[in-house]
Amino acid sequence: MNAPAELPADYAQLLDHLKSQVRQARVRATRIVNTELLSLYWDIGHAIVQRQEAEGWGSKVIDRLAVDLRSAFPDMRGLSRTNLKYMRQMASIWGRDAIGQQPVGQLPWGHVTVLLDKLDNQSDREWYASTAAEHGWSRNVLQNQINSGLRGRIGAAPSNFQDHLPAEDSDLAQQLVRDPYVFDFLDITERVAERELESALMRRLEQFLLELGHGFAFVGRQYHFEVGDQDFYIDLLFFNWVQARFVVVELKVGRFEPEYVGKLGFYVSWIDDNLRNKDIHAPTVGILLCAGRNDNVVRYSLAGTTAPLAVADYTYETLPSQVRALVPTDDEIAAAVEATVSELDSQLPVKPDNSG
Repeated sequence: MNAPAELPADYAQLLDHLKSQVRQARVRATRIVNTELLSLYWDIGHAIVQRQEAEGWGSKVIDRLAVDLRSAFPDMRGLSRTNLKYMRQMASIWGRDAIGQQPVGQLPWGHVTVLLDKLDNQSDREWYASTAAEHGWSRNVLQNQINSGLRGRIGAAPSNFQDHLPAEDSDLAQQLVRDPYVFDFLDITERVAERELESALMRRLEQFLLELGHGFAFVGRQYHFEVGDQDFYIDLLFFNWVQARFVVVELKVGRFEPEYVGKLGFYVSWIDDNLRNKDIHAPTVGILLCAGRNDNVVRYSLAGTTAPLAVADYTYETLPSQVRALVPTDDEIAAAVEATVSELDSQLPVKPDNSG
C-alpha cells in the first residue's frame, strides 16, 4: 500500500485561498443570475403596464398570458398569474435602473414580493430593501421586521444620550435602541419572573441578537464583578462591534421605577472604567427594558443621572388576548396529534395472522 504523498508546507494556505475564490465566484454568479431574473421580470411587468395603459388590458388577458407562458416554458418557475401581477407592480413602482443601481436590485425575487405585499409607502419599501440588502436578511426575517414595524421602532426609546455624549456619538447611540423591543419569538403567554425572562432570551439568543440590532455580540449573562467586598451582577452584557462600545442591558418584568436608573448607571460606570479601552472604544451605554413606563417619570429620572442611559418597553404578546386564547399550547397540540394517530390506527384493517 502506497504511503500518502507528503504535502507542501504551504498547501493549507493554498487550499484556503482556492476555497475562498470558489465561494466568491459562486456569490458573483448568484448575483448575476438574480440581476438577470429581476431584469426579465421587470421587462415582462413593463410590457404589461404599457399594454394596459395603451389598450386597456384587463385581468383576463394576464390570466391567459400566464397560461401561454407556462405552456411555452414548462420547466421555468415564476410565470404564474400571481407573479405576473407582482412583475407589473414592480415595473410601475421602480424604474429599470433600480435593478442594477438600487438596493431592491440586490434582493431575491421572494424579498421583492414581500416589499410589494406588505408595504404601501415607497419610502418604507426603499428603507427595508436597503436594510435587508445591507444585513443579508432572509425572506422570513424581512417579513418579521416589517410586521413588527422595525423602522418606526429604531431610535424611538427615550434617552439622555444627547446630554452626556458628543453630538455625533449621541446620534449613533440612539440608533442602537428600539422601542418597543418585540420578543414574540419567546412564545411566552403570561407574565414571568425576571430570571425566567432572562433564561428564555438566552435560549433564543440568535433571535434576541437579531432583535437587538446589527453588530451586537453577547459578552455575558449575570456578569459578575466586585467593588471592595461587595458582589454585583449585570443581567446582560453586550458589545456592539459596529460602534465599538459595551452595552449594559437590565431587564425588569414590571413598569419603570426611578430607582432602576441609579443601579443601571452604576453598572455602566463600572464597565466604562474597567472594561472599556478609551483609546478605541466609544462610551458605554445602558438600556433598561421594562414592561411599561410613564414617560414623564422616565424623563425626570434620566435627567438626574450622568450615565448615558435609555429606557425602552418590550413586548412578547402582540397577539390580541382573545386571539392568543385560541392558540393551543404545546401539550394540547401533542394530545391532539396522539388522539388523531390513535383514531387512524383503529381504522386500519387488521392483518391476518399467517404464522400458524
